[in-house]
Amino acid sequence: MTNSNKQRLPRLDTVLLVDDDAATNFLHRRVLKKLDCANRVIEVCDGTDALTYLTTKDQSGRYPQPQMILLDINMPAMNGWEFLQAYEQLPVSQRAGIVIVMVTTSTNPDDNRRARSFPIVNDFLSKPLTTEALSEIIGKHFQAA
Repeated sequence: MTNSNKQRLPRLDTVLLVDDDAATNFLHRRVLKKLDCANRVIEVCDGTDALTYLTTKDQSGRYPQPQMILLDINMPAMNGWEFLQAYEQLPVSQRAGIVIVMVTTSTNPDDNRRARSFPIVNDFLSKPLTTEALSEIIGKHFQAA
């Protein structure tokens, strides 16, 4: 990908990283920073914390709505599958427009099929996230400004 293509990526206001692995979150933050495609990156370590973040009003009285969620499968407390089931129960207004990308170390084709069985999952990628993969995801799901 050329630099001119990178510059055309839309800038997202907020990306939510949902992963219990600090090293993975560090790498994914670096990819987001390298692409300069997000104003804010919020990290939580499991599905429970992600739901708490999404359902807690901010200082302006609004629910946070990140444009994209990068979601791991295997996490303590509430894994990615449990998060998706709970997320589907949120009011449509709280989840409208959020792109969910499952990012996992799983090589099991059943996990890919299961992820795609959720209409709210937009993509399924292998860890670690690369600049190329993230560029493709952003280009596919978001219009350039």
